[in-house]
Amino acid sequence: MKSIRVRFAPSPTGPLHIGGVRTALYNYLFAKQNNGKIILRIEDTDSVRFVPGAEQYIIESFDWLGITFDEGVHIPNKEGITYRQSERKSIYKQYADFLINSGKAYYAFDTPEEIEEKRKTIANFQYDASVRMQMKNSLTLSEEEVKNRMAKGESYVIRICIQPDEDIKVQDLIYGEVVINSSIVDDKVLWKSADQLPTYHLANVVDDHLMDISHVIRGSEWLPSTPLHVLLYRYLGWADSMPQFAHLPLLLKPDGNGKLSKRDGDRLGFPVFPLEWHDPNSSEVIAGYREKGYFPDALINFLALLGWNPGTEQEIFSLSELIEIFSLERVNKSGAKFDFEKAKWFNHQYLQMKSNNELAEKYKEFLAEKNLTAPDDYIQKIVELVKERAYFIHDLWEVSSFFFLRPDSYDEAVIRKRWQENTPQHLKAIKEIIAAEPNFQIDKAREQVKKYIEDHQLNMANIMNCLRLSLVGYAKGPDLFEIINLLGVEESSERIDIAINKIHPSL
Repeated sequence: MKSIRVRFAPSPTGPLHIGGVRTALYNYLFAKQNNGKIILRIEDTDSVRFVPGAEQYIIESFDWLGITFDEGVHIPNKEGITYRQSERKSIYKQYADFLINSGKAYYAFDTPEEIEEKRKTIANFQYDASVRMQMKNSLTLSEEEVKNRMAKGESYVIRICIQPDEDIKVQDLIYGEVVINSSIVDDKVLWKSADQLPTYHLANVVDDHLMDISHVIRGSEWLPSTPLHVLLYRYLGWADSMPQFAHLPLLLKPDGNGKLSKRDGDRLGFPVFPLEWHDPNSSEVIAGYREKGYFPDALINFLALLGWNPGTEQEIFSLSELIEIFSLERVNKSGAKFDFEKAKWFNHQYLQMKSNNELAEKYKEFLAEKNLTAPDDYIQKIVELVKERAYFIHDLWEVSSFFFLRPDSYDEAVIRKRWQENTPQHLKAIKEIIAAEPNFQIDKAREQVKKYIEDHQLNMANIMNCLRLSLVGYAKGPDLFEIINLLGVEESSERIDIAINKIHPSL
């Protein structure tokens, strides 16, 4: 049985789209489940669209996500194999020449302007069997003229020569048998003399063959190109070793139809790239999941379930669990809507699973940015108290800032609804109850305050909300007596006095 070898082969034309991350993840899970290998190959044959820094961005993204490769552009090897296509260009020309010599490809000298003129005169123009004999190529020119044009350095391309009206069958592991008639497949360009580089179609087939790729797992947008690739395997004499194909459903817009795009993220306020991207051309800074505060394992879990169904109600999976149960058979045929609120939910779940110590260490970094410090055990206690209210590390500040800073304002809506003329005297009495015990005990203090409120026939909600308002500045948060315990009786008492002085004179 052929060893399992898969590849993820992005083009360095910009930041890595989150859909590409999911494709890489599915390749990784499939390879690891089958004791196979995954390769990172950089397909940089499109010199016009190449963007500096994109390759390093791709590598850094996978480092952050924890998706490791067995071979790749960033991994040295003793054999001297390069996984960057621009460094393999001498390899591809020999296969393009083989196709020329076997009559499976031809030289074409048509300029872009000449092709554009044909588009104006021929409806639904495509360069194929129906028009190739009207064009300027080695099928219509004499051998001598072809040689002369090439000797003079005239630009040309090599096109595959596809015979019309043949049903090309592709056995896809997700979509089943796909049949496409060759008449709708044009004579694609395989190689260009202008930059001495192949196009994607030739390079990816040649590399997949030379790298012994067993399965090509990629997005469904490549399914229409697969018949061409099948023909290339056949024309190059590799039909018996052709990899199996599996085309993944698209990630769709959260609302409406169509493929998920950066514009959707901009419009709805969520990232579509794993890391923040600094565009070298426009200087635009585009948000990333890492910088937004997502945990990599939460993002992996979320992406795994976008288009794949584990067959159970379970939603939280570790990477090792995903490797164990993943299967291409359970990948959906239809596209998956990108539910960015669900991504936040996953991050919330993973935040709850982190230890208080780990969260405290991350929170300390956030506090340091604000020039704030506190003992480790104090931060850990705060994290334990508030983490269920947080989706991200930065949320911890929003729900616990009052532990570090006294409130400088008080919620006006709470004051209007809850604060009454006699509220100060009752808050002062409660302050005395809290301060009476030398060692503050949460349960005992709670019982005593509750008894005071009942004995004086007060509205429980009014008093407790005003007490919270005094300590925090608003009427929400974790358990009130836990707050007092962490702040300390002295600090809590001072905050009550400050609140009374600030709020009551204004009423």
